Amino acid sequence: MKKRLIYSCLAVGATFIMGCTKNFEEINTNPTKVDAATFPPNFLLAQAQIKFSNSGYDQLLFQSMWSQSLAGTYSYYSNGDKYVYGGSGRGYLERTWNTSYGASTLVDEMKNLIAGKPEYANLDAVGTIMRVLILQRVTDAYGDIPFSQEGQAKSGVITPVFDTQQSIYTSMLSQLETATAALDVTKDKPSSDLMYGGNIAQWKKLGYSLMLKVAMRLTKVDAATAQKYAEKAYAGGTMASIDDNAKVKADEANGNSNSDVNALLVKDDFREVRWSKTLISYMQSTTDPRVSAVAEISAGTGKAANETYAAGDNTASLQIGMPNGYDLNGGTTDIANAPGYPGTSPADPAVTGDVAAPDGKYSRPRFEVYDDRSRINMLYTYGESELLLAEAASRGWNTGVAATHYANALAADMASIAQFNAAGTVPTASITAYVAAHPLVPATALQQINMEYFVVTSTTFNFNETWANWRRSGFPVLTPVTYIGQFTDGSIPRRIPYPLGVPSTNTANYNDAVARLTGGDVFTARVWWDK
Repeated sequence: MKKRLIYSCLAVGATFIMGCTKNFEEINTNPTKVDAATFPPNFLLAQAQIKFSNSGYDQLLFQSMWSQSLAGTYSYYSNGDKYVYGGSGRGYLERTWNTSYGASTLVDEMKNLIAGKPEYANLDAVGTIMRVLILQRVTDAYGDIPFSQEGQAKSGVITPVFDTQQSIYTSMLSQLETATAALDVTKDKPSSDLMYGGNIAQWKKLGYSLMLKVAMRLTKVDAATAQKYAEKAYAGGTMASIDDNAKVKADEANGNSNSDVNALLVKDDFREVRWSKTLISYMQSTTDPRVSAVAEISAGTGKAANETYAAGDNTASLQIGMPNGYDLNGGTTDIANAPGYPGTSPADPAVTGDVAAPDGKYSRPRFEVYDDRSRINMLYTYGESELLLAEAASRGWNTGVAATHYANALAADMASIAQFNAAGTVPTASITAYVAAHPLVPATALQQINMEYFVVTSTTFNFNETWANWRRSGFPVLTPVTYIGQFTDGSIPRRIPYPLGVPSTNTANYNDAVARLTGGDVFTARVWWDK
């Protein structure tokens, strides 16, 4: 624009130069230039939502397999499957930190743009809820993190303090209480909201449901605070149906494809990433009708068939989960030596040059359900919130009837699979029968509730939450993998070490945070609430 206007002035000759340059700055101001006064703050909400939800390899290579939801024999999956660095392990490991803070920074800037503007009151409250949703994931993964001074680089804070996790949780609960109460259905509606389309009533339910989740994370370290805020959340009104599920739909056509799917459709991943034996065996032991909704084996045999992006055979009786901790290296840890190995999927003689597929008889996530590059990313479900209310009630807290919440959760968790793709629809009759046959039993309530939490967060690909709740609840009871060269002492990782650049860029605050970790900045140290 500027160049075009200058050239126009020069073209008309010297006699017009004075007239052309008299209002030079006004004439040559780009009318499409955006500044703080004109930038649409709602746009940043949408950007934060898609960025945060698109986790991809950070949870697939680590959290999904530390919790034994998935298993993998391909080399770089050793990071999660075997606690052994593989591929660009440290680079991928830092994605939980980088992706989440990248998203929270967008929320921070949005809140800066609308500060002091009452016409954006709801957007501001929504931003607070989003920020807690984002940063809870970070603190749960790393422990003490920048929270109170996060996102203040523009104000000169480039070495933020690492707040203690205890103080972060106290602040998150307080912020959620204030922001959720402030939401007003009679006021502004966010115009670029990928989660709820600006529905303030649903944001209010998410706010209270998130308060519940934050509160329940404290059951091992501060039961009194957990009870206080769980009861507040229940009284305020948590999610009421699967329509309230917090999810973000990816958009392949416009450059926002699903990161999980992009990873899974790498041929090596597609061929060798499988549902774990821990998950599938448990679901089969309870005759869970979701098995055929979420799992399949290749419809053909051999390597070529197992690399073909096509629907497979989801017959429930054929599904077999793959044990964690095995490889394809031909030694003692080769998958062929795994107990109960179902045998290799033989080469197809009709395919020139085809070879056998050693993992081919193990179950993979169903292609039609999970492998659409524009599919949703699930962040938090109604079923999860009902399970947490059931646990709270089982502890004697005033959050309703535990058995009712548990039954609601079972039905909701099965119905939620269809939100990924209609192919994942579990028949209503099957859901009803399963719920009736699996009532909550007080003597085993905590195990039942948290095993279902394992199933729902695994089958909705919310592996960050699967891993966090396993550390909190102890369910499922997992057997650690034994393998040569592990970056732990043989135990399952309890946290993620801080990114490699942090010690040099924020030395003093990093050192303070590490000093509060038993054992230092290692995988086996436990975050504050994980006692």
